[in-house]
Amino acid sequence: MIQVANAPCSWGVIENTEGERKTYLDVLDEMSAAGYAGTELGDWGFMPTNPAVLLSELQKHELKMLGSWVSVRLYDGDHHAAGVAQAVKTARLLKAVGGSDNLIVIGDDHSTVPLRHDRTGRITPEMMLDEQGWAVYTAGAMKVAKAVKEETGLRSVIHPHGSTYLETPVEIETFLAMTDPDLLGMVFDTGHYMLGGGDPAAGINRYQDRIWHVHFKDFDPAVVAAADQNGWGYQQMIGQGVFPELGQGAVDFPAVLSALQEINYEGWIVVEQDVLPGMGSPLDSAVRNRRYLREIGL
Repeated sequence: MIQVANAPCSWGVIENTEGERKTYLDVLDEMSAAGYAGTELGDWGFMPTNPAVLLSELQKHELKMLGSWVSVRLYDGDHHAAGVAQAVKTARLLKAVGGSDNLIVIGDDHSTVPLRHDRTGRITPEMMLDEQGWAVYTAGAMKVAKAVKEETGLRSVIHPHGSTYLETPVEIETFLAMTDPDLLGMVFDTGHYMLGGGDPAAGINRYQDRIWHVHFKDFDPAVVAAADQNGWGYQQMIGQGVFPELGQGAVDFPAVLSALQEINYEGWIVVEQDVLPGMGSPLDSAVRNRRYLREIGL
């Protein structure tokens, strides 16, 4: 049975962004009140890193911990060891509060390569990694997944994401072909996949054997169309609403849900409406997003 969660990024808790955030208790209060059954961890240190404290709060709010994004600068081999250490540390916390089904979500260190940040949603072949670059990139991801598995028993998933070297369907194909399908799965994020130029329902069918986790995020192509005229990069596009509330953008969520049902997906769906700190009213958006999902059968 598919269950529905939300994530701290819907409240502006996003790595590599600045601004005043709500407290973790505020986020858990609002997430629970909006009708969600689970959460992801958010940035390390946003929620308590003491397992007993965090587990107590999750139980009070009747929320299940599912996993956590861990930033790893995959394109730079000098950063791999630090990424492995952070992932293992995070995995130990996740296992203690969420159990053995939690996932480490490996994400490239987004918004740190100016060209990819400035041209998000408009990536061309010459902006992509070369053969040596891919060797470094995929080796880093595999190091993380292997260490997490050996140290904690948890599984890992890669997160294709805007403003990284893993954004377009071509890049996803290359990455998946170069990594071990038994060790490393994929979180399928509908909004990021469409931002990269893909069709989400078709992508689910194509990558079904690697999809271990799903993020529901909508996407507004008009923001990408306006980016060139206004000189917007990825962070500015978020501020302009490139990821709107569910049902307000271009993602065909009924088709996505049908595709997930066709592949017998039984994991969690995590709503992610990425916003910058202080944007709009996250609680109101979370309520509307949950209502929309009920309308389409979730």
